[in-house]
Formats: sequence, structure tokens, C-alpha cells
Amino acid sequence: VFNRMENLLGGQLFQRLFPVILTDNGSEFTNPNALENSPASGALRTRIFYCDPYSSWQKGHVENNHLNLRKVLPKGRSFDNLVQTDINLMLSHVNSLARKSLNGTTAAALFETIYGKEVLPKLEITPISPNAVCLLPELIEK
Repeated sequence: VFNRMENLLGGQLFQRLFPVILTDNGSEFTNPNALENSPASGALRTRIFYCDPYSSWQKGHVENNHLNLRKVLPKGRSFDNLVQTDINLMLSHVNSLARKSLNGTTAAALFETIYGKEVLPKLEITPISPNAVCLLPELIEK
């Protein structure tokens, strides 16, 4: 995923967006060198830091996003049939949700303000009108 993101964004923008990645101790993060270093140049592209086990409070905003994602993908649902367009659609809706913590704006709108309108399309995220946001399993059911 990190390699795909670096290819989509280019090395400089990748480093600007992801200077640090805070994660749990999942098996997908067991090789920090492969994640931190660009396969294209070998240069350091990000830094990986791990939360303490059972300390979800250390990344509270991420956990809030997980709650929204679980509205679309409830526990017990297989991810096997998901394709990238499903994930992009789901993330477009989650990031277009007006949030109290952002004073009623959306994460997508705030992101565009900080990084510019040209970056979200590179991430394959499309802003959705807040009144059209759907966080139900029907969003991506096939």
C-alpha cells in the first residue's frame, strides 16, 4: 500500500503527507524498514511508530474513523470481495461526513484547504455532498 501511495503521489508529496505513520503492532507492520524506505530510491520516506498494545486511546482519531468504516463494513463481513473502487467509494463517504470535532466541516474539505484541491484526486478520493453521505453496508454491497 505504501509503495502504491508513493507511486500515485510521487516521493516528495508522499513525504509531506506521511512524515510519520502511527500504527498498532499488527503483522502487516513487522518490517518497518520496508515501510519506511522507498523501494525506488532507498531513501527514508516516512517513520513508523507503534502504539502500545491495547492502547487505542493513543490514536483516538483513527479509532473514530474505524467506527465509521465499521458502519459500512460491519464485523463479520468478509473483505475478500472488496476492490479498490469499493474502498475509494467508502473512504470518499467517510471523509465527506461533517464532523463536530472539525466544527461541522468535513475531513475532505479540511484536507483540500491544507494540501490543495489537486491532491484528493491523486488519492482517488471524491468529495461527496454531506447530505448524500451514506455510511451503510448498502454503499458497497454487490
